[in-house]
Formats: sequence, C-alpha cells, structure tokens
Amino acid sequence: MSPLLAVERLTKSFAALKALNGVSLAVEPRERRALIGPNGAGKTTLFNLITGHLAPNGGRVLLEGEPLTGLAPHAVARRGISRSFQRTSLFPRLDVGENLRLAAAADGRGSWNLFGSVARLAAPRARARAVAEQVGLAERLAEPAGRLSYGEQRQLELGVALATAPRLLLLDEPTAGMSPEETQHMTRLLAALPREITLLIIEHDMDVVFSLADRITVLHYGEVLSEGAPDAVKADPRVYEVYLGTGDEG
Repeated sequence: MSPLLAVERLTKSFAALKALNGVSLAVEPRERRALIGPNGAGKTTLFNLITGHLAPNGGRVLLEGEPLTGLAPHAVARRGISRSFQRTSLFPRLDVGENLRLAAAADGRGSWNLFGSVARLAAPRARARAVAEQVGLAERLAEPAGRLSYGEQRQLELGVALATAPRLLLLDEPTAGMSPEETQHMTRLLAALPREITLLIIEHDMDVVFSLADRITVLHYGEVLSEGAPDAVKADPRVYEVYLGTGDEG
C-alpha cells in the first residue's frame, strides 16, 4: 500500500543557498506527522514544494502514488490537499460564514462563481455552518473576519482549510503568536479532527508537537536529521544538540 504523501529526494536551491538537499519522507493515511527544526531548516520551503507554490530543482512529490510535481497550486488543491500559512490569509471584510462558504464552494476540486452562485448554494452554506461548529466559531458566523481576535482568526484559518474537505491538511505553525490559553484551545481543536484527515504540521511549540504527533521528522540545514516516534526523536542526542536543547522558539 502506497503512503498518502511521498516526498522523494527533493532538492531546492535559491541562488547559492540550498534550502533542501535530497529530502525524503512518507506520510501514511490517517497519520499525524510533525515537521520540526531550527529556523532556516527548510520546513516552509518543503510545504511550498508539496503544494506547487515552488518548483523543485530535483526529486518529486507523490499523492497516493500519483505525481504532484509540476502542478499549479490550484491543481494540487483539487487532489485533496489543503494548507494554512504562517500569516492569516482571510477576507477581513467578509464575515466568518462568507469566508467559510467560499472555501466550501470551491472544495479544492471544483470551481465557484464569486459574484453569483456561492450565496445561493445550500451545500456550501451547510458545510460552512458545520465547519464553524468544528472550529468553535458557530456563534461568530456573522462577525467580519477582521474583527475577530487573533486566536479566532487562526481558528477561522483552520476552518477555511477544513471547508475544502481535504484528505491531507498542511498546517504551517498554527499556534504561532498565540497566548498559552489560545494555544491550548487550538491544540484541542486539532486533536479532535477526524483521523480521515491526514495531518502534516510545522510547529515550534514542543508541547503541541508531542501531544499531537504520531511521528516527527526533524529537518536541519535542508536535510532529514532524524525521524521516528516522539519519544525516539526526543531521545536522539543529535536532535537535542541542534534543536531541543537550544531553547529556539523562533
């Protein structure tokens, strides 16, 4: 049986900087995989290559054995991959429900009419309400996204990603900038996601990582330094030396 996501010998350079150097990893269906490492390790670059926002210099990305490399981001999304970013990318003047309806109408695999059909479609409206409940924003459907607190905006970002009904969800530092209470709330939301959604998450907060991840991949200078179950990675002296023991939270 093929992994849901396979990254094979992926390389990416920016001028003289080699951001990724032969990275390989395999994520199984229903798995929750964390991607950690110091700043500049290549984590976000890897996400950009998986989702088609960047083209690799070498290697390939496969989803259920089918190549993704060379596809545009919208074509990757249609295969069932959704993503959140480090910075919020919402429509601040639209309310929570409208942000979710737009994502639900597109659903990663179709298309939508921004000016005509979205508000009239029953299925996207129902999907938006269900996702709002899932991410704790059911009482905020009519609130403009720009008026939400920072933590609520990150919850809405998660909801927008979920509204496309992804098979694979990529989250880039979903708790960055949050207070301890907001971080705990987001961690509970992620832990409650159905296992049918496979999760690949970049995260610096090790409490979040160790509470969510089935397996952890550690990147260092664009290469895989260590990989395995949380306890094994935590006990790896190389990981402690370059990351866990540094106090690097940036």
